[in-house]
Amino acid sequence: MPERVAFRMNLNAGQAAEYKRRHDNLWPEMVEALHKAGVSDYSIWLDPETNHLFATLVRADNHTMDQLPLTDANRRWWDFMRDVMAYDGDRPVVVDLRPMFHMP
Repeated sequence: MPERVAFRMNLNAGQAAEYKRRHDNLWPEMVEALHKAGVSDYSIWLDPETNHLFATLVRADNHTMDQLPLTDANRRWWDFMRDVMAYDGDRPVVVDLRPMFHMP
């Protein structure tokens, strides 16, 4: 059964408009890489008071999300986003969130 996951990322101050602009023009090859990895229904929300980005996505039982960082599209996207987000080494800082409540 598909699983919904959530995580938090950190946007650099003053970068909300640029972050949105880049995602409004998400590369087709990045969308394809996400779909091939079993990802669907992906949304990102901004808390403007903290610059925290809150994301949710649905991943298939047989997802290969752990392989996404190895794809050319993902590597290039992360390089492209480095100036607008908090990074740890070569990847964005991501904090996994635990589910606490769901009302279907």
